[in-house]
Amino acid sequence: MTIEYEWRGDFDNAALDALHAEGFGHPVARTDWRTRVERHSLGWVCAWEDGCLIGFVNVLWDGGVHAFVLDTVVAEGRQGAGVGSELVATAAQEARAARCEWLHVDFEEHLRSFYFDACGFRETTAGLIAL
Repeated sequence: MTIEYEWRGDFDNAALDALHAEGFGHPVARTDWRTRVERHSLGWVCAWEDGCLIGFVNVLWDGGVHAFVLDTVVAEGRQGAGVGSELVATAAQEARAARCEWLHVDFEEHLRSFYFDACGFRETTAGLIAL
């Protein structure tokens, strides 16, 4: 089966809610993803297989040279097949095309090899305040 990757793809809020809940292990919410990403994002990448949303990543930015990867998620049955790294590669390509110079990501420790090995991020020093 062919997987298609679409920058700023047209997605259904309910489909993204279900994918997000599955990927992040929380109940399905009723988030207005469309309004959220259109208001705050440089763009997003959707991964489609047979018309079904199987992957998503959001790319936020500062309006300048910094872009940020957030909410990378792949359907459970498609994890480990390269979908996530292709989502991030497409996000990086599109951020570069928008003249961003840096793509940032933060993640939990269990995703370290995904972001460093599969996606090519390098380790940096960063800070975080839990609010």
